[in-house]
Amino acid sequence: MTSTDAAPAAIAPAPPVLAEVVRSGFTEGHHRGSLVLLAADGSVERTLGDPGAPVFPRSSNKPMQAAAILRAGLELSEERLALAAASHSGEPFHLDLVRKMLAEHGLSPDDLQTPPDLPLDPVAAEAYLAAGNVRERITMNCSGKHAAMLAVCVRNGWDTASYLDPAHPVQQLAGQVVAEAAGEPVAAVGTDGCGAPLMAIGLTGLARAFRSFVLAEPGSAERRVADAMRAHPEYVAGTRRPDTWLMSEVPGTLSKMGAEAVQAVALADGRALAFKIDDGATRALGPVLARALELLGVDAPVVARIGRAPLLGGAAEVGEIRAAF
Repeated sequence: MTSTDAAPAAIAPAPPVLAEVVRSGFTEGHHRGSLVLLAADGSVERTLGDPGAPVFPRSSNKPMQAAAILRAGLELSEERLALAAASHSGEPFHLDLVRKMLAEHGLSPDDLQTPPDLPLDPVAAEAYLAAGNVRERITMNCSGKHAAMLAVCVRNGWDTASYLDPAHPVQQLAGQVVAEAAGEPVAAVGTDGCGAPLMAIGLTGLARAFRSFVLAEPGSAERRVADAMRAHPEYVAGTRRPDTWLMSEVPGTLSKMGAEAVQAVALADGRALAFKIDDGATRALGPVLARALELLGVDAPVVARIGRAPLLGGAAEVGEIRAAF
């Protein structure tokens, strides 16, 4: 090598395989990513990949955003608070409560700055379209969070037109809560799919944040969010969603998925997990989550239900997506 030759750049190792796609006994694909498990005392019990590297938790940040809204002085009942932390399915009961939350503060669906969308749940989406409806802002799965952000703006006399600006008071407070709960600074600020500011933290920080919410002092903003989500999981997700199943069937569990295949869970005693599948394939979320729960010692029928991800060939089941760790 001459003096003008550049040294070859170091190649980062590929993240480990978290799930494999097996069709007719043949492994046809892999989903890689990073994962962390925390013991009840908060110590790191197991890692795969690089859980310290910053990621965008996407909607897994919603509990922290909801806590910021409470800290800013907005009073929300339990169902409303659960919906403020939700990626709702767009079922009728979700949309009805979003409308009520807006109306209670002199707002309407026209004030929402979510992108127009269909219900997240396929069954709800089919019924919605069959009724002659079109994409609306209120139907987007983050409309509960946006309704709460708008409501706290009305309560505090903050500008509602700019509520998604990263410099807006509600977004500044959300960033502070994310950093505080995670125990680490926000590494980057981006824009989420719903248009709201999005704060990047590591997966270990995300697991710590969820753990801090379930162990927070009763009456604190963090504990109130955790308690509302656990008491009304159907408002956090929907009737056909793993977050709802897990919080309904494993008492004391706090669970929230995020887009691009992010998941965070904390159990009542402080055990916690967080992971991200690098390629964003949500089809692998269930199998990876079920395996992570097993490693944390969760023994409940819902784990097998969450982990089931069959592959079809025609109308027959010919394989599965399964955890690989």
